[in-house]
Amino acid sequence: MNHYRRCSRPGCGKPAAATLTYAYAESTAVIGPLAPAAEPHSWDLCERHAEKITAPLGWEMLRVDNIELDDDDDLTALAEAVREAGRVTSGLVESRGADPIENPENYRDAADPDASDHPVFRTKRIAADNETRRSHLRVVRHADDSRENN
Repeated sequence: MNHYRRCSRPGCGKPAAATLTYAYAESTAVIGPLAPAAEPHSWDLCERHAEKITAPLGWEMLRVDNIELDDDDDLTALAEAVREAGRVTSGLVESRGADPIENPENYRDAADPDASDHPVFRTKRIAADNETRRSHLRVVRHADDSRENN
């Protein structure tokens, strides 16, 4: 039984010859040689579709003919790049000090509900502010309505 990966384009059953990957952060579409294994966020394309595909408007199309990483320096550089990309923070937690045990003065406000920016404390503060805030619209009763109710 012959198992080969097929083109991801609808209606095309030809064998895959290239892999398309979108780098969303860089707005780049990359077409390279067929990946060794099917990846969840990449598309296998036959030779015809790989040649004819274009990048979305405002994106760059990068075509890579072959990838060779035989040199140890290249592998080390690739590993460093992946490691650096993994260090991107979400911004939810500030990086003020290396360790709360070593620098407790940097983390003193973490347990203070009035000073902490933790989502739990922040949500409670916003809810309390909304309760105390007066609405900008009020119900004004008509003078005739008040006489009819008496």
